[in-house]
Amino acid sequence: MTILNTPVAFIVFNRPDLTQIVFNAIRQAQPKQLFVIADGARFPEEAEKCQQARDVIKQVDWDCQVLTNYADTNLGCRQRVSSGITWVFEQVEEAIILEDDCLPTASFFPFCQNLLEYYRTDTRIIGITGNNFQHGKSRTEYSYYFSQYNHCWGWATWRRAWQYWDFNVEKWLEFKNSGLIKHLFDDHYEEQYWTNVFDRLFLEGKPDSWAYVWLFSYCSQSGLSILPNDNLVSNIGFREDGTNTKSQDSELSNLHTVDIWEIKHPPFVIRHKEADLYTFDNIFGGKHLKNADTLKGTFISFFAKNKQRFFRLFSDPIGVYYSLIKKIFKKSSIY
Repeated sequence: MTILNTPVAFIVFNRPDLTQIVFNAIRQAQPKQLFVIADGARFPEEAEKCQQARDVIKQVDWDCQVLTNYADTNLGCRQRVSSGITWVFEQVEEAIILEDDCLPTASFFPFCQNLLEYYRTDTRIIGITGNNFQHGKSRTEYSYYFSQYNHCWGWATWRRAWQYWDFNVEKWLEFKNSGLIKHLFDDHYEEQYWTNVFDRLFLEGKPDSWAYVWLFSYCSQSGLSILPNDNLVSNIGFREDGTNTKSQDSELSNLHTVDIWEIKHPPFVIRHKEADLYTFDNIFGGKHLKNADTLKGTFISFFAKNKQRFFRLFSDPIGVYYSLIKKIFKKSSIY
């Protein structure tokens, strides 16, 4: 059994049943330090569930330093999670981070610990995730590949990287107005999609997400994320009481997991563009955007070629009808 020296940060809220399941996985790993972050209740009726989730942590029965950061009032997703993670990195240099609905495999912990050490001083690498959303497509012969996407259902990073998290409107506007976002994405649809997401995020404050800010923060530094070639964490929280994961029919709900015990490191640090484009098309909806544009283009082209017929239809509908009847009888005539 690998000794887990890396601190674990556990983010909980109002779902004690899920908190218990994920806590049981953490208990199996037995980290020496456990940081627990919790938001306050949004309304009085929620307070009991929030307390029940916090009470799960009292079950720590191994040699472990437990540190808690519990909010008295509700701060919301972005502020609570980001301030909690900042609190963690005020005390330690690196950490593995799990939320209450992210159920890891046993090998997730040594996988993260190994790579945190391996890339500790490599500033090209910003984070390590346990997620693989490639639907069974193995991208390399190694244990992981590099991506510009920072899936955060079970992940790890360093203090040196988290310093880039910054919900800063002026920074986004400077980045956008400098035209730098076009250098991040090879696909025009991808560039436009994320421009719209970041505009809404920074200018309107929607959605209440810390993770999109984190994506922008390290993309703006040309950072890379490490993604395993097999999925190591399953999100078990797709249900009505989820914050951003409500649809139980989502293809990302309860994904199959596979352990990675022996890590084979790739010899090159290069972003896997094909995998990233697949992620955009199939996870962020790029395929639907492209199909909608194709349909729109087909309609415009058809209208342009037949605009005279359309105009005649509205100006002389009887004549169009009479002409159509003549063609039908002409084609069906035996003479």
